[in-house]
Amino acid sequence: MGEEGVRLGGVVGLISDTHGLMRDEAVEALRGSELIIHAGDVGRPEILDRLRQIAPVVAIRGNIDTGPWAEALPETALANVAGVRIYVLHDVKQLGRAAGFDVVVSGHSHQPLEERRGGILYVNPGSAGPRRFRLPITVARLDLRTKPWRVEFVPLLPVTSP
Repeated sequence: MGEEGVRLGGVVGLISDTHGLMRDEAVEALRGSELIIHAGDVGRPEILDRLRQIAPVVAIRGNIDTGPWAEALPETALANVAGVRIYVLHDVKQLGRAAGFDVVVSGHSHQPLEERRGGILYVNPGSAGPRRFRLPITVARLDLRTKPWRVEFVPLLPVTSP
């Protein structure tokens, strides 16, 4: 039997670039996650406290995260969900080789992205914080329960028109 329909882990909530703003819509979109990954630019430690009320959190430091609370955050992290190796860093351009990982989660660009390259799933959940230019405000849900894994982007605010 192939890998189709094989039961794996659960749902991983993905969030990035909150820049100190935790939207109620983001909290609702992440409910039901078995793990939440914050891919940096958290902005304030209270953001992580609020996320921990939903599920365990893996968080990394982004380029705006400074001060003693932020120094406690690693620059990269590795999460393992039911054997799926998820590497987390803020800026995917800082990634060398991704060998040994199944999923790479990043932030920084504020642009949602799902891309499969070389057997690795790359995901940027977009920005959940203050609106920047006309970019969407989103989080993502990574469903590891079946293969191929599915990424769902959840818009938190209506998209602005050009």
